[in-house]
Order: sequence, then structure tokens, then C-alpha cells
Amino acid sequence: MELGSILEFLDNKTILVTGATGFLAKIFVEKILRVQPNVKKLYLLVRATDAKSALQRFNTEAVAKDLFKILKEKYGTNLQSFLSEKVTPVAGDITYENLGVNDSDLIQEMWRNVDVVVNVAATTNFDERYDTALALNTFGAKNVFNFAAKCAKIKLLLHVSTAYVSGETPGLILETPYRLGEALNGATGLDINTEKKIIEEKLKELSYDETATNKSITLAMKDLGIERANKYGWPNTYVFTKALGEMLLGSMKGNMPLVILRPTIITSTYKEPFSGWIEGIRTIDSLAVGYGKGRLACFLGDPESTIDVIPADMVVNAMIATMVAHASQPCEIIYHVGSSVSNPLKYKEIQQSGYNYFSRHPWVNKNGKPVIVGEIKVLNSMDSFHRYFSFRYLLPLQGLRFVNSALCHALNGTCADLKRKINFVLRVVELYKPYLFSKSFYDDMNTEKLRQLVRKNEVEGNMFYFDPKTLKWDHYLEQIHLPGAVKHVFK
Repeated sequence: MELGSILEFLDNKTILVTGATGFLAKIFVEKILRVQPNVKKLYLLVRATDAKSALQRFNTEAVAKDLFKILKEKYGTNLQSFLSEKVTPVAGDITYENLGVNDSDLIQEMWRNVDVVVNVAATTNFDERYDTALALNTFGAKNVFNFAAKCAKIKLLLHVSTAYVSGETPGLILETPYRLGEALNGATGLDINTEKKIIEEKLKELSYDETATNKSITLAMKDLGIERANKYGWPNTYVFTKALGEMLLGSMKGNMPLVILRPTIITSTYKEPFSGWIEGIRTIDSLAVGYGKGRLACFLGDPESTIDVIPADMVVNAMIATMVAHASQPCEIIYHVGSSVSNPLKYKEIQQSGYNYFSRHPWVNKNGKPVIVGEIKVLNSMDSFHRYFSFRYLLPLQGLRFVNSALCHALNGTCADLKRKINFVLRVVELYKPYLFSKSFYDDMNTEKLRQLVRKNEVEGNMFYFDPKTLKWDHYLEQIHLPGAVKHVFK
């Protein structure tokens, strides 16, 4: 594998990016515009009704964010002129043929000019409706491939997946593909078109139910996703449908240069465009900030388990490097981008950093008083969680039901509300359990080889860094990530 200059590769290239207003895609777009202003064009696929709405979404959900402040400082009043020349927001949707683009002239223009397609569009909700997740994460990947195959100058399709397509498989997970019909638990009968039919039949059945509400239909489709994922060995709908998407791409690729990039848990930026930028609630952030706010009575998880996290800017740099390394070379290669092998982070270190940060920088509550944090109870197994939860919540619910019965059901609303909250917590715990008790480590041999190639050019090695061994976790969590989460997400 050879690697020329990354900046020279990006010069005069045309790139199509799907999911362009998502967290990772925005960082990717900002990076390319900042380091290589001579990129020819970025077509950014945005869910919108028309070109005007697509442009408005890009401006409000990307350009208006702090993420673009370095570009704003560089170009000042000329920024919009620069962006209008280099960026074309495209109204579309990957769940449709031709990516849902209605402008036939624009489709032809993209087919003539696009060099690289980067598919970042996905639903990352663990508990998504099955029909929505399969349409986006599985058949959406197929639609992106078909569009890329029609691009006359196509040099590469880069598909961003997730390391967690391996489910709860323990041990060292290799950078190897999943093939059509291969279930994680060895079960037979996994067929993507059958899954689509099962969804159609379920929706038809629900449409005949006169008592069904939008809420009950959504819950039924969520339950169906979890049920189908579990049947074949995956813990949730998200990773199941992402694995199916990978399978489809592998079966279709032919001579298409295909890179599948599997990041682990993506966290705030390490360095660029500045330290600590993040958007949306990540798994570890909701736990840490909930603790800082004094709302968590306990932590659930094995303190000795490894939580694989990687800063977003490192993921983006790896994405760009893979484009250059494999352009115009028929291939199917997989890259794990994570830290569990190179620089493992234990769950207890995250807990300690949360305590250190919020001890020094207490959360100020709505009454203007600092929240004093202390050592927190750690439930290091599901058995200990169920014992704790039963004592703290299920027994009080039984007591409340008894009182409610004695009061002629005057407390029906209170009972129902508490039961809803309990069911919600149990569902969330079940969804996140695989990550809180993880026994998986993600081999990154391919990624390490790529890192070594990038480092041969010292200037570009510093510009396109993605080596997790450079991270000191206590410094990153306490000085960069948690302050960033508090500022940009929980402000």
C-alpha cells in the first residue's frame, strides 16, 4: 500500500458526503475546507425538501456552529462566497433510489464529477424503529453504492460503519468483513429481503388494528427490531442493521474500491478545529454529567472493563487517510478506529476523572448553588444492579400499588408514571449493558499500518493525526472532553 500526499490528493477533487449535517460529517467537511481550500467541490446530501431548505439546514446546523469559527476567522466576510463556490448542499435522502435527488441535471452533474463518495448517513439510535433503521443503515448503504457506481470518475466509496457490528463477541475482534447470511450466534436463515418482508407484514398487521396509536406502532416497531437483532446474536437494532449494511456492500462491490471504517465510541475533538467540540449526547457523557449534576445514585458497569473511545478529529483524519491510500485500487478493506488495543481506557478511569473534574468545577444548580459530588456506589454486575433496583424502586412500587388499592385507585396516575419510568430505565440499561460490561478489544492492525504511512510525511503526519497512543486519558477527559461536553451539550 502506497500513500502519496494527502493534500495533493484532495486538490481539485469532488467529494459527495451523505448525512452531511451529522456530528462526524460536519467535522469532516470543516477539516477539508480548512486544510485544502483548493478542493474542487463538496456535494453535501442533506435531508430537505428542496435546494433552498438544504442550504438553510447546512448554514444553521453546520456553518452557524462554533465548529466553523476557525474558517470564519480566516475568511471573515468572504466566508459565504468561499462556501458558495466550494459547497453544494443537495436535498435528498439515502432511503430512496438516486439518493432521493429530484433535480435530474444535478444528478447528471454529480455522476460526471464525483471522485469520492463518503457515506456517513445513518441512524445511531440503539432503540430505533426497525423499519427506519433497516431503510437507512442497510438499504440506504445499498442506494449509496448504486449511486457511486454510476459516477464516471469514482475512485473510492468510503462507508462509515461502527466497530460494534461485532455485537457482544468477547476477545480480539479482527478487521474482517461480515458476509451475507452470517449470524453472530450461528443461527441460520438470516436474509435481508426476508427482514424487509417481516417489516412490511408487521406494519400491515398494525394498520388493521383499530386500537393502534402512533405511539403503540412506534413501540411495536422498536420491539420488532430488538427481537430480530437478538434472534441472530446482535444486542440492538442499530448494530444489527449496520452489520447488514456491511454485508450488502461486500456482496455488491465488484471492482468498486470500498473502504469500511469502523469507529468505536466517538467523543469530542482532541485538537482540531479546537479541543473539546462535541454535539449530541454520547454514552459516557450522559453518565458523567448526570453524576456531576447530582442525579446519579450509582454507576452501572464493570470498573475493570475497557471502554473504547476515540476523539472525533482522529476518526476524521483516518477517514481522509483511507481515501488517499485506496483511491482507484479495487479493494475491500476494513479499518477499526479505536483505542482498546493501542491505549486502553478502563471504566474506573472515566469514573475517577468525572469525580476529579466535578470536584474542581462543580455544577451550579438552578438555585445557584454548587453541587458537591462524592464517591459513588458502583454496581459491577447485572445481578447487583437488579438487587439494588428492586430494593430502591420495585418494592416502593409494590407498596404504592397497595396504598392505591386501599384509596380506591386514587393514585392510578402516580403508579402508572412510576411504572413507566421504571420500564424506561430497565430498557435503557438493557440497551447499554453490552458497552458497560464489554469484553471486546478491537484489533487495529490495518489502521496502525496506515498511521505509519501517514507519519512518513512529517508535516502531513502532524496535520492528519489519529494515533490514540498520544492521548493521556486523565488529561483528555478532565481538561478537554468533560469541559467540552458541559459547554457544548449540557450548557
